[in-house]
Amino acid sequence: MLPVLGPTPRPLSLVLLCLLVLCVPLAGCGSGLGGSGTGSGVPSADSVERDVRRAVADWSAAPPAALAAIPLEGWAYEVSAVRVEGVRAFARAELRYRLTGYDTAPAGSAREVELTRGGGSWAVTADRPAPGALPQLWDQGPVSVERGAHALVLGGSGQSSGSLSEIAAEADKAVPAASAAWPRPWAGRVVVLVPGSLDAMAALLGRPADEYRGLGAVTTGRTGAGPAPADRVVVNPEGYGQLTAEGRQVILTHETTHVATRAATTARTPLWLSEGFADWAAYRDSGRTPAEAAPSLARAVRRGDLPGELPAAGAFAFGGDADALARAYEGSWLACRLVARRWGDAALVSLYEKSGRESLPTALADTLGTDPAGLTSAWQQELRREFR
Repeated sequence: MLPVLGPTPRPLSLVLLCLLVLCVPLAGCGSGLGGSGTGSGVPSADSVERDVRRAVADWSAAPPAALAAIPLEGWAYEVSAVRVEGVRAFARAELRYRLTGYDTAPAGSAREVELTRGGGSWAVTADRPAPGALPQLWDQGPVSVERGAHALVLGGSGQSSGSLSEIAAEADKAVPAASAAWPRPWAGRVVVLVPGSLDAMAALLGRPADEYRGLGAVTTGRTGAGPAPADRVVVNPEGYGQLTAEGRQVILTHETTHVATRAATTARTPLWLSEGFADWAAYRDSGRTPAEAAPSLARAVRRGDLPGELPAAGAFAFGGDADALARAYEGSWLACRLVARRWGDAALVSLYEKSGRESLPTALADTLGTDPAGLTSAWQQELRREFR
């Protein structure tokens, strides 16, 4: 699934991610208040703000020791505003960082840093998400780290190293599968976040938990070309844990494919194509038949409820009819499967690329020599044939 910032979940189965709420004063230092005050000896507002900013800069010169296991680089707090209330101060800042070897563009997080003054200097005493901002995984408690050949897995509070190792192994299989389906340049690696609970996952994504109940994972990230986004696959530990081994592999490959195709995915890309392509990548070597992988759609077609059109964007909304959502994903997969079988894998990849830059009718004409009506008719015939 392409979630909030251009990302997406899948019915079996995406934005952004990690945290730190400290209960004890954090080590920090600030310059003294003398030297630039008013003539009365009372520091001016400007000098106080400079001291607060300097204290935040000194404190944030390196990541906290509690995050030492996470491969962080480019760690910086950029203060945009300071509010002083007596011996307390609050700095609004933007945290920028990259995960070494995984992020080619910085991830961002709006923060509120709290400081107190004592002994003539300011010291940071708390760091939390700014009001209305999404938390980071480390804000929810200690973070565990597991590395795979192609994956970095960050586990939230309560996640065991064994479960994280299994996810890392599954992600290591997902990356080559996504690369085989999408033979275009991409990072070839993935970051997987595993929060401690469904509620913790929902908090990271800023959405109600019910929207993700029953899903295995979602993907976050910005769509479109340009600097590679800091994509994250976010696992729902409850939904993921209920899946079979095959189901977990399908989900991780689906979400990893969204990461691989991110730069080619734009607002023009039809959701049926982006979701169907991700499923096509996940199922292409599974040996699963349409009846096995698309049971909801099979039942609908057999009772005479043949879809009149390819799934519209609204069909992928979560929190509604689960069976209708399943049919949307299944129908999208079968549409992409049809394109690959009839016109070839390369034609499907080209269709995906062109649909992100041009209208769907133009992309279909250029790559398949057909139009939306022709593709829909061929897809309906395929559904009748598979589910007769």
